[in-house]
Amino acid sequence: MSRRPFAIYTVGALCALLLVCGIGLILGQVFRTLMHNRLKKEIVLVEGSRVFESWKRPPPPVFMEYFFFNVTNVDEILKGAKPIVTQVGPYTYREYRYKDNVTMVENGTMVSAYNTKSFVFLLEKSVGDPTVDNITTVNIPAWAAMNKAKISFFRSSMLNMWMNSLRTGLFTTRTVHELLWGYEDSLLVKISTTNREVEKDFGLMIKKNGSNDGEFVFHTGEQNYLDYGRVKTWKGQRQLTFWSTNESNSIAGSDGSAFHPLLNKDERIYIFTPDLCRTIYMDFEKDVVVKGIPAYRFTPPSSVLASKEENPANEGFCVTSNECLGTGVLKVSPCRKGAPVVASFPHFYLGEDKYIDAIGGMSPQREHHQTFLDLNPTTGIIVRANKRAQVNILVGRVVGFPKTKNLTETIFPVMFLNESVEIDDASAMRVQKLLLITKLVSNFPLFIVGLGGIMLMIFIVLLFRAHKQKKEVKRIEFTKPYCATSTEEDSSYSPVSQKDKDDPQNGNCIGLTPKGGTQA
Repeated sequence: MSRRPFAIYTVGALCALLLVCGIGLILGQVFRTLMHNRLKKEIVLVEGSRVFESWKRPPPPVFMEYFFFNVTNVDEILKGAKPIVTQVGPYTYREYRYKDNVTMVENGTMVSAYNTKSFVFLLEKSVGDPTVDNITTVNIPAWAAMNKAKISFFRSSMLNMWMNSLRTGLFTTRTVHELLWGYEDSLLVKISTTNREVEKDFGLMIKKNGSNDGEFVFHTGEQNYLDYGRVKTWKGQRQLTFWSTNESNSIAGSDGSAFHPLLNKDERIYIFTPDLCRTIYMDFEKDVVVKGIPAYRFTPPSSVLASKEENPANEGFCVTSNECLGTGVLKVSPCRKGAPVVASFPHFYLGEDKYIDAIGGMSPQREHHQTFLDLNPTTGIIVRANKRAQVNILVGRVVGFPKTKNLTETIFPVMFLNESVEIDDASAMRVQKLLLITKLVSNFPLFIVGLGGIMLMIFIVLLFRAHKQKKEVKRIEFTKPYCATSTEEDSSYSPVSQKDKDDPQNGNCIGLTPKGGTQA
């Protein structure tokens, strides 16, 4: 009898201990905190860390797709008609990127590096041969030269004479390869004879194959995990000098290759991009899953390229008060040697209708033209990304150039690019394994609570059985008949009568009297 109560008390004590400990660990988030602290120490930009080598040489393949807008009605445009373009592409290149000259600086609290990129053409992922396919588009060197020369009557007259003698038009037809990687322009050759700073060659991606954007200095994240991968300086500068306000000139966030772990849906991600000569930001949009890895999707809101009326913080991006464009476009001429280059999202996605309606052939679609980042919130690793941007030229009447007299001011699309990456299978498996370990460790208190719950059920069952058995014993004690078990010869009692003796209902259990005694 003593063993059963002892077992019940032991099970009850274990149940209480497990439940109290488990609930305490859950409320205190002890294991979750331990795992997060471990991640903060592992995800840092120092030699030997879990992410350092993959940061220097990212394993997932990156693809760069170029789409061009082929002009189909040049003669009509010069007479004032609405431009009509057709999209041609993609021309796809495999982009190889790595961090070069990686050096620990400032006593190991910072790391400097150069983002080097090279490109290899992939015919099987392209619509044609870039060395053969021709594109008719805006003559960018001519428009850049006219915008610089318009401030001086002498310069504009001289440029007009050169353009006429060289038969340089406002539009040009070149191969895709020439437009991307460069060609010798006759007008630039002529200008370079009077200005040695002017280069003879022009290309949208000229000198960018095998080159870098300059030196970056990054925070390692050792002192504060929120600073992991954050840019401290670019080309030795803490701020840019292109724009008119400190906010517009700020260098904030990462370079787009690394993000801190333990991301929050409510935070805003900042990315400094030299291509746009500015810092942009992204907000959380939705939850996604990529190759079994949960991720947060961050996208640039419309306020990034909003007009100064919609977003006063963007007033600093106005080149002058008279050159402040509307929502969805950004004039980047200050960092393009004065060329009338305008950046936007493809097909003027998130832009004003007037820019879309001004060009025949524009059809903005979120699926194809949105820029986004899919980041695993636990590790901050990029599992999928699409960076999409469009190059445009501001065209219109230019003082001193008769060829432009019939043109109305238009932001003319030239090309858009799609830089995409998705985590490879091997990296995905490593991330999944890390997330599984993190989940198991973080949820260990739930296992303890679950075990406590099982012990509680066992404890309840034992109590119920013990209570039932106790009631059974009491019932037997109060209802069990006293029966003679001995034989008639051995018993000291005898039946009252022969009837009682033979009664099958009573048998030897009632009316027992001592043998030889007097019947009452």
